[in-house]
Amino acid sequence: MLVSKKILLLVMTALFVVGCGSQKDVPYFQNSQNVDLSSSQYLYDARIMPKDQLSITVSAIDDEAVVAFNMTIPTPYTVGQRSSYSQAMLQTYLVDNEGNINFPIVGQLHVGGLTKSETERMIAEKIKPYVNSSVNPIVTVRMTGYQISVLGEVARPGTFIVSREKITILEALAQAGDLTIYGQRKNVQLIREDSTGQKSIHTFDLTDANIINSPYFYLQQNDVVYVTPNKVKAQNSSVGSMTSLWFSATSILISLTSLLYNILKK
Repeated sequence: MLVSKKILLLVMTALFVVGCGSQKDVPYFQNSQNVDLSSSQYLYDARIMPKDQLSITVSAIDDEAVVAFNMTIPTPYTVGQRSSYSQAMLQTYLVDNEGNINFPIVGQLHVGGLTKSETERMIAEKIKPYVNSSVNPIVTVRMTGYQISVLGEVARPGTFIVSREKITILEALAQAGDLTIYGQRKNVQLIREDSTGQKSIHTFDLTDANIINSPYFYLQQNDVVYVTPNKVKAQNSSVGSMTSLWFSATSILISLTSLLYNILKK
């Protein structure tokens, strides 16, 4: 009886240790009270990258004075058997591999690496020689193709459009439904490609609140976030595959045995 009690006590102790060990890896920001946030006091502004799609609008009190800088394209639609065009939409500009766009009248402009506000100021200066001195053009730049992808152990993996051109690693994970219980909080990877095509991989530990001070806390367009599965998920996947394989083999064996039995019976 005493031996049984000791065994039971050992089992309960082991389960408690395992439970504590697994729970401590789940909560985020476990050291949040000890983090210095002074280095994170800045406003992030996305920079234009090759292959970005830009929407550029030039406006003024006198619309006719800047109409030449607003390229438009007609939008086709079909009514019955007839094709027609609806109201024109603004032309978007594709940034080439060198970071350039071709802007009306002004010509080629290098916008790669600039923020939106820097690009707006540059374009406004470039078009001033082509308008009356009394015209004060206002330039508005928007990124229309800002997107990020989240893969791995999250509830809803996929590619997401970022409408406000600013997103953190935590907001990206929230859009994907957060990590599943099988996701490794200490091994979230970011795959990034810079303006020269150079790829890099960066690792996040979500249990460490210092993630807020990371230079990669804010995501860039076309970033890919990958959440690594833990050992339990990997083992379960392996067991599931082996189980399916055994079931298939057993089913085939039974079918062959039944076939041979029917042949020999005749």
